[in-house]
Amino acid sequence: MYAQMVDTGLKQVQGREDLSPEERAFQQRIDEGVKIEAKDWMPDAYRKTLIRQISQHAHSEIVGQLPEGNWVTRAPTLKRKAILLAKIQDEAGHGLYLYSAAETLGVSRDELLAALHSGKAKYSSIFNYPTLSWADMGAIGWLVDGSAIINQIPLCRCSYGPYARAMIRVCKEESFHARQGYDIMMSLCKGTPEQKQMAQDALNRWWWPSLMMFGPSDAESVNSAQSAQWRIKLFSNDELRQKMVDQTVPQADYLGLSIPDPDLKFNEETGHYEFGEIDWSEFYEVLKGNGPCNRERLRTRVQAYDNGAWFRDALVAHADKQKQRSADAPRAA
Repeated sequence: MYAQMVDTGLKQVQGREDLSPEERAFQQRIDEGVKIEAKDWMPDAYRKTLIRQISQHAHSEIVGQLPEGNWVTRAPTLKRKAILLAKIQDEAGHGLYLYSAAETLGVSRDELLAALHSGKAKYSSIFNYPTLSWADMGAIGWLVDGSAIINQIPLCRCSYGPYARAMIRVCKEESFHARQGYDIMMSLCKGTPEQKQMAQDALNRWWWPSLMMFGPSDAESVNSAQSAQWRIKLFSNDELRQKMVDQTVPQADYLGLSIPDPDLKFNEETGHYEFGEIDWSEFYEVLKGNGPCNRERLRTRVQAYDNGAWFRDALVAHADKQKQRSADAPRAA
């Protein structure tokens, strides 16, 4: 499917005789596997696509702290609390890496945050669901972070250098997050019947939203074809989703949990699991802002930003004062 997307992109590029010499040279560099850097010439559409994708990714990391932050004070043990705090701190760091990568494209962090707070910019729909029990911490790590890794590892090889390099550390840390989540699920499944049922309930609620994380099929999307041609997108949404299902079903079997999909079955000929139809109407409703926690998530982020205004102002004032001292030093000498 990715090959079809690339072919479509190639036809679009080859079919346009109005491409400038800069655009042709740019595409040739990408085809040769040369990274595009911040100061290199790039098409406006390439720059805009990256700003949208990287900023959405950064917003998702920051907003993604909120569902888990709900359980910091209620973690069952001190060890679990420390692990969860470390994970949330990692997510904050990921957001900062990615905002910095986006800034190399000529957009300011204030602009990116303003777009988020106004509702113009999007973040992953998965973070608009509530965390109802401690088992949700396991399901998020196992399913949500597991899906994120599948989606993000190819980005380490994407064509834009600052983004690709930022993703290397992000993916290393996300792999620990997924292990942490699976460890929680395993502990619950080895516990009492009530604890195992808690794990099953979390799996039931997070399974389908996790599959939606990859987005609808993009085989026919012109934008996806162009992103594939620019090597911003290395695999189609359906390919990534299939990999997630194939990876996760055996893990659920090991835990003794049931995937909440009556149509799930293994195809001996293809070597892949076939799964049921996804309810995309739910996905689009959440994207429109009608998910269970959309308003709460955005309200919390805006409030946190507003509450931190005094600190940002103090930092700017301190920096200005230091600059003034530096400027006055030669005259004093």
